[in-house]
Amino acid sequence: MHVNVVFNPTASSKDYTVFIDELQTLCFDTKVMIVTNTTVAALHLETLKARLHVKTLHTVILPDGEQYKNFESLHCILNACFEHRLDRKSLLIAFGGGVIGDMTGFAASIYQRGIDFIQIPTTLLAQVDASVGGKTGINNDYGKNLIGTFWQPRAVYCESAFLKTLPHREFAAGVAEIVKMAVTFDRDFFAWLETHDLHVDQNLAEAIRKSIAIKARVVAQDETEQGVRAVLNYGHTFAHVIENQTAYSVYLHGEAVAIGMVMANTLAKSLDLLSQEDALRIQTLLRRYDLPTHYDVPSSEAFYEAFFLDKKSANDTIKFILPQGIGNYAMRNDIPKETVLRALKGDHV
Repeated sequence: MHVNVVFNPTASSKDYTVFIDELQTLCFDTKVMIVTNTTVAALHLETLKARLHVKTLHTVILPDGEQYKNFESLHCILNACFEHRLDRKSLLIAFGGGVIGDMTGFAASIYQRGIDFIQIPTTLLAQVDASVGGKTGINNDYGKNLIGTFWQPRAVYCESAFLKTLPHREFAAGVAEIVKMAVTFDRDFFAWLETHDLHVDQNLAEAIRKSIAIKARVVAQDETEQGVRAVLNYGHTFAHVIENQTAYSVYLHGEAVAIGMVMANTLAKSLDLLSQEDALRIQTLLRRYDLPTHYDVPSSEAFYEAFFLDKKSANDTIKFILPQGIGNYAMRNDIPKETVLRALKGDHV
């Protein structure tokens, strides 16, 4: 099965397809460079190489972890491009999770002012979210993904076989992003998630398809996040602060998002946007997959100030993405500081 990402005809980006369990032999009459990490390389690199028929093939293997999503790793990718004399017709392959996908896409977008790349995501989180939509970037001392571009892939190949080797935490981190999309865009999908175990292959395949379809529909409407695409950041405004405060070494991204959703729900409850019952349903679903749902905020004031480094803040206001019930959302940039501080200090459901 596959999902098409079709942009407005006035946009400069080209349409592309997300293929689900359709990765066969890929043929490219050009230079190709795979960018991956040590973990994925050990598990799956030879499998991928066996499916590639290309003019010349090179590989860059980076350390594994969010803490390596930085300028140094970006330089490694770009230097390899120069060393192997890639040109504007060459192709990069992002083979890994969201970190590899974001950095490879960023490198592709700036190498010789832009070359093609494809995504072959190997984590659930990357398959349902990070690999689709063209966001690229790296982290720095000020926050997450603050340096980057919008650069759409040529194609995306999501293979369930690569998920078989995922550790439990990595799998759960991907579930958090699935729950995120259901809460904000599809009440029926959320109810389905409550009654279907994603450890069952058939259920997981359906959840991946539904999530990608939601993401593709949203991105096609708003490629550069001027409106509705910002809703996909439900939970992320809080999560990015948590990740930065913990030096990207305590929580996986999806785990931080799970906590961030619960914190956003606390704020939504205080504004009468979300009922206690629905907040408990969301938390219960997250906990079913052993996702964390609480973070001890060391300083509410410092946490609040960190919001202003978020890409969604503008004109000294903070845009919060909050659930309005399950299946709908509210974008608010008018919430008083005192209300936010109370939510940060309060119990999370």
